[in-house]
Amino acid sequence: MGNDIDRAGVAKAYAAWAPIYDLVFGRVFDAGRKATIAVADGIGGRVLDVGIGTGLSLTDYSRTTRICGVDISEPMLRKARERAQTLNLTNVEALSVMDAKHLAFADATFDAVVAQYVVTAVPEPEATLNDFVRVLKPGGELILVNHIGAEGGPRKLFEMAFSPIARRLGWRPEFPWQRLVDWCARHGGVTLVERRPMPPMGHFSLIRYRKL
Repeated sequence: MGNDIDRAGVAKAYAAWAPIYDLVFGRVFDAGRKATIAVADGIGGRVLDVGIGTGLSLTDYSRTTRICGVDISEPMLRKARERAQTLNLTNVEALSVMDAKHLAFADATFDAVVAQYVVTAVPEPEATLNDFVRVLKPGGELILVNHIGAEGGPRKLFEMAFSPIARRLGWRPEFPWQRLVDWCARHGGVTLVERRPMPPMGHFSLIRYRKL
């Protein structure tokens, strides 16, 4: 199937991007990253950051928020570990290579799970979301920043043109909002708190779910 995303292929792509990732993507994803972390810091406690990458977001967190970061890419995590060590980020508890769909954490471990630009880049988004919710404490929040496909207009045309490049990064540029609506209804253990468009031009959305 054309929409399938190969996990090994994504890991390889991000290994290649690792040296220049901050330069290329830091600015584009900045607003979404900072908004997500502001919400997580408001909750506080222990936060799991899935897809931590090179650790760009580590310094945005308050020093009182304890962070566990995971990523599929060892070269990216190497940079994150260097960043945490160099800046003496003592609130970073662990940075580990992990598959987002099979998190090696006990149920109800975290006060918040942050996943920035992750859900549209994994082979099985719904199963991955289920595992995010599993490791959340009751009342905890799942905080996503994701690209949600446009339903029409100029943005839809742009996304179709961008699609081949997006797929090389492991993204699904056409990922529809309805897919998240259906997942939430099927799961039954979460409620939507907020959906907020993010710059540039609302290409991304900040999406919050609370575990019941």
